[in-house]
Amino acid sequence: MIYTLTPNPAVDVVVSCDELTPNRVTRTRDASYSPNGKGLNVSFVLEHYGVPSTILGFFGGFTGTWIAEEAARTCPVKPVWIDGITRVNMFVNAGEDEYTMPNAGAPVERPQQQEMLDLIAGLEDLDTLVVSGSLSPLMEPHYYEELTDICHKKGAEIVLDMSHKSLAELVKKEPLLIKPNDEEIEAIFGVDTKSDSDIVSALHHIHELGAKNILCTLGGRGAFFLDDRHIYRASAAKIKILSTACAGDATLAAFLSIWHDDRDAVVPALTRAMATGADVASSAGLGDLARVDELANQIEVKVVE
Repeated sequence: MIYTLTPNPAVDVVVSCDELTPNRVTRTRDASYSPNGKGLNVSFVLEHYGVPSTILGFFGGFTGTWIAEEAARTCPVKPVWIDGITRVNMFVNAGEDEYTMPNAGAPVERPQQQEMLDLIAGLEDLDTLVVSGSLSPLMEPHYYEELTDICHKKGAEIVLDMSHKSLAELVKKEPLLIKPNDEEIEAIFGVDTKSDSDIVSALHHIHELGAKNILCTLGGRGAFFLDDRHIYRASAAKIKILSTACAGDATLAAFLSIWHDDRDAVVPALTRAMATGADVASSAGLGDLARVDELANQIEVKVVE
């Protein structure tokens, strides 16, 4: 069983307006509200592709209750309840511009952190834990190490989708898969990603540090994937971007929906991943993913090494 952990979930509110003008009332439209957080999004997309998973997360207040109840309509949820109110993030589409305004989130005290660790340690059907997103306030980067160590003790794998600089040390613990983008690779590992050859060199460097497999997304330029045999280059579909929110999570989930159980199926996994991410980015949310097959026809995947 795949479990997804969202340390800092949110209610995402997406609205549109013609323009944002300082010190004036801005009327918005097309408001949408969704239970969100990177791990939740991974579970939702896995479910879309027929892959079962269970959601783990820290939830608090009326927003946390709403997220857990809404998410449970799609996937099983095992919550750890905290004091405080789960955050609300705002995404504003103003004409051609996109404004992303995430909140810091509710603090998670150490007793609740330990409750989650104990919960994971007791999961008898855990095969892979996908840890996605930022930590809540009061949670130290060492928590990622604690999660990784518990998985290893249980003989389970861990997938990391995070932007914290501690990823440079965590890869030494040999996670199954990491999913940085090019900007995160530069910031975390201190290497260039300006050209394809730079990215290839960076992937080799990170692989030598310990990461077993690396999915590096490049936004509108596609993605790279490295395993222990090859490096693959995937193109991107041509779309009009409405919102990049959730697109990276959908890309990871779509990739895992094939590759997790068939490590040789890299090409179809990358094709589905790129098409799914493009569908989400061009529809301003997870939506029904109705255009994935159409967009997949635009995707080219080739082995570059």
